[in-house]
Amino acid sequence: MRKYVFIIGLLLGVLAALAGCEKTPTPNERLADYVKAWKQEKFAEMYQSYLSASAKKTYAKKDMADRYKKVYGDLNVSDLNVSYQSLDKDAYKNKEKVTVPVKISFQTSAGKVAYKDKVALVKEKRDKKENWYVNWKPDLILPHLAKGDTIKVSDQNAVRGEILDRNGKALAKNGSVYQIGVIPEQLKGDKQADMQKAADLLGMSADEIKQKLDEDWVQPHLFVPLKKVPMEKKDLVKKVTSIPGFSSQTVGARVYPYGKAAAHLTGYIGAITGEELKKLQKKGYTAESVVGKRGLEQLYDQKLRGQAGEKIYIEKQDGSTYTVAEQKVKNGENIKVTIDAELQQKIFNQMKGDAGTAAAIHPKTGDVLALVSTPAFDPNDFISGMSSSTYTKLEKDPDKPLINRFALTYAPGSTIKPVTAAIALDTGTTTAAATKTITGTSWQKSADWGSYKVTRVHANNSPENMEKALVLSDNIFFAQTALDIGADKFAKGLKGFGFGEDIPFAYPLKASQISSTGKFSSDIQLADTGYGQGQMQMNILHLAISYTPFLNSGDELKPNLLAGEKTKVWKHAASSKITGEISGMLRQVVADPSGTAHAANISGAQLAGKTGTAELKKSQKDQSGKENGFFVVYDEKNPNMLVAMLIENVKHRGGSGLVVNKAVNLFQ
Repeated sequence: MRKYVFIIGLLLGVLAALAGCEKTPTPNERLADYVKAWKQEKFAEMYQSYLSASAKKTYAKKDMADRYKKVYGDLNVSDLNVSYQSLDKDAYKNKEKVTVPVKISFQTSAGKVAYKDKVALVKEKRDKKENWYVNWKPDLILPHLAKGDTIKVSDQNAVRGEILDRNGKALAKNGSVYQIGVIPEQLKGDKQADMQKAADLLGMSADEIKQKLDEDWVQPHLFVPLKKVPMEKKDLVKKVTSIPGFSSQTVGARVYPYGKAAAHLTGYIGAITGEELKKLQKKGYTAESVVGKRGLEQLYDQKLRGQAGEKIYIEKQDGSTYTVAEQKVKNGENIKVTIDAELQQKIFNQMKGDAGTAAAIHPKTGDVLALVSTPAFDPNDFISGMSSSTYTKLEKDPDKPLINRFALTYAPGSTIKPVTAAIALDTGTTTAAATKTITGTSWQKSADWGSYKVTRVHANNSPENMEKALVLSDNIFFAQTALDIGADKFAKGLKGFGFGEDIPFAYPLKASQISSTGKFSSDIQLADTGYGQGQMQMNILHLAISYTPFLNSGDELKPNLLAGEKTKVWKHAASSKITGEISGMLRQVVADPSGTAHAANISGAQLAGKTGTAELKKSQKDQSGKENGFFVVYDEKNPNMLVAMLIENVKHRGGSGLVVNKAVNLFQ
């Protein structure tokens, strides 16, 4: 037993001796650990485990750890770097205090901060162990910061750039609006009745006004904002402010002068959402940012928003200041687009009351002059504060005013026939003079088609050439022509016009397609595609530019959105001889008394173009469905504008003739 006691005692003695000889960390090791905790923002650990006794006596935890956390959060500190040279052993041997020069740098919301400082370390004994501790001071948070100083941040918001049309007219500008509000203590008499009266005038509910008055910050004497109202609605403002307690102020706001006419084109701005912030935080956006929500406002947000100015400075106890970092304000850029705002308004007015879309381009330059979607919302309503009931009404509207139709695709119907004709001529499948003799108003290739037949409106039983087929818009002629070309050649020809790929255009549009697979699954689908049915889909801008080869020796132009862009060729779609022939035929569609667009044969212009009606059937077996009407038109005499217009649901309303009557007014 004594032997075991002796061994245990010996082991304990050895352990005690080892503990007594435990190596004290060097200043270099302690500083390295301190900096590691600093970079990891473990401020409480820095205070508790690394600060010297004298530092803790001078600075409470809230002065160091809590302040670090707040400052680093408020200033968006990132990329902290602390560098220094390790001390030689002789520099700290037998010393109780050492000083290490350091270089500190980090990024803030106001820019980079970089400065030199010194970290003092002192040797102290705690719990019978010696170690090195940091004699911390406030200027390790920010340069020149001392006890009792205040850190301040001043912001200067950037002025958002304006969106201008080709003539310098504002599509989106920084203007003024009336801010309608209420001062609670000035409400008199029957307050509930007055709030209801004001709510009715402002398109709000009385409950919405009450909710705003019940917010925590509201005081009886303070002006409580309710809704922004455009400056032109002075009569409305006068009526509301005649109610006791209600008044108005003039405030700055984003204004959209063309309202509904350009709503889907311009979009609008609004407060950033959490989801948007996740995507945009690395680009300098914050929780207070305002961002473009749709259209051009969203597309060019980075350029329009500019960069807010910010200054981080220290206010000393004597009133003097020291600037830590400063980022000068950079106002947003103005964006000038190719759009003609007055033409945009004119087209919208023609289409008002109908659901549809239109694109207008300059067919010789590729400049996009108008992109219209009807019906629409008023972007100014989003700026003024749209009520939930108003938004719900827009959502439930059967005509879907919130949908941007010019970004979607549609079956182009007979407006594709000139393209089919160009491909047929370009591949040598036929000639302009060659004729087809077709009898009756329906046709099928063979009995294999079952009950399915291609139909046409006019039963022209005499020999018919390509021009006459375009004039009469003969579906059977172009169904047969597509079959004559063949699936592979026809698909290749359509790709030569840009089908199956995105248009090289800044504004995102759904790509046009030959079919869901890019190929033809049957002869029926091939035949239907020849006259713009089947699974063929086009966006309205692509439909417009697909006619530019007929005016540019076979070149399909790239559409331009920004003013000053050079004219560029997107596709060489066909030979100049062939496209010249097609252009002459399109003039006859209007000039010939039997032409489907003869109503566009107006004096003072030589209009050319093609009508189209696309049936919307769920399947080939359906006998009928809703119809969309189209018209693509330009003036041969003065080719400075080409318009492609689509009106939905034209069945029993004149078909494509309804669209012709609207579009032709743009050329009067």
